[in-house]
Amino acid sequence: MKRTLLPLNGLRVLDAAARHLSFTRAADELAVTPAAVGQQIRALEDTLGVVLFRRTAKGLELTPEGERGLDALRQGFLEFEEAVRAMQAGQSSKTLTIAAPRGITAKWLGPRLAAYGKSDPELSFTIIPADVPLDFTEANLDLAVCFGASKGSNEGVALGDFRHVLVGLPDSPEAAITWPGAPSPSLPVVLSVGDAGLALDAAAAGFGRAIVPALVAEAEIEAGRLTSFGNIEAERGYWLIAPVPQWRQKKVKALVAALTA
Repeated sequence: MKRTLLPLNGLRVLDAAARHLSFTRAADELAVTPAAVGQQIRALEDTLGVVLFRRTAKGLELTPEGERGLDALRQGFLEFEEAVRAMQAGQSSKTLTIAAPRGITAKWLGPRLAAYGKSDPELSFTIIPADVPLDFTEANLDLAVCFGASKGSNEGVALGDFRHVLVGLPDSPEAAITWPGAPSPSLPVVLSVGDAGLALDAAAAGFGRAIVPALVAEAEIEAGRLTSFGNIEAERGYWLIAPVPQWRQKKVKALVAALTA
């Protein structure tokens, strides 16, 4: 059955005007002018084909036709409000689903999520691999970490600069460990792996030297497990991204603020 397109603005004005029996007081409630209230009522009367109000010596009064639908109308608005609260309930949830490449999850994101989780015992996280292209709806994602030159069509913020670093053991052979997305090495390739985290692990195992994002390598360098042989400028780096509806969620905003602090 084809649904009728409801004139919701006019019905909201009708509700206010019927409660106050005054276009002026209805206008104050709705933050519009009395003339705008009158226009909405006249347009609604034209749409419905009935007269809703009459002016009498005592003031404004509802017609029987106008009064007949009020109870159902107000019940309908209550149900609309319930529906809106139900749709917004996800924003009060403290569960976040995040997609991220394995390398940055293990070396950067995981420790920071653990630290952030300590700020609120109700927080919980689900981390899934960052497949490309990302489907936020199908995967029920709140946020993603992606590696690239831009945030694409999503809202987003870069995680630091795009600086890369050449790392290895002090006595590692001068051979390159490569991974998809790494800048082209000047050294002969000794090993190819699937991501920056695996490249970092291979460098720590003594295979050779890897060019990885500084973000991924900083903890290993600070702990003395790997040595930096210099910085390398790169055109790609890590981004926190999400479509507009997810990006505007309170819980996502809080997580982004924590991760970029």
